[in-house]
Amino acid sequence: MPSVSKDSTAGIDEGLGTEWRGELDGYTCSIVATSADVDLTALLQGLPNDQCPSPHWGYVSTGRMWFRSTDREESFGPGDAFYVKPGHTAGADAGTEFVVFSPAEVMAEVEAHMMRRASELYGAAQLKG
Repeated sequence: MPSVSKDSTAGIDEGLGTEWRGELDGYTCSIVATSADVDLTALLQGLPNDQCPSPHWGYVSTGRMWFRSTDREESFGPGDAFYVKPGHTAGADAGTEFVVFSPAEVMAEVEAHMMRRASELYGAAQLKG
């Protein structure tokens, strides 16, 4: 059976934290540790309604993460398992660690879009961490 762990997967320095990522039978599994406050809103601009089109399932082990939709914001903290439907922006406080599962096909497009936006907003030099 496929698995993802910090020990078996190389961490990717995202500048504001580290992500360990792998694919599990059609789902992207990301283990994330933030080192600074993160708000993905600007990186999602240009997607439909400027929001993430993917659903997510996950678990927060430390810190706090949030998802904002058109009509509300929800926060999740240590010990919370969550489901978030498509149509949101997201962020997390510094020191947050969480695991999130998302459909791989949808997330491949979202991640490519976010990388293009990061390059536009911050330049290629910023992306190298």
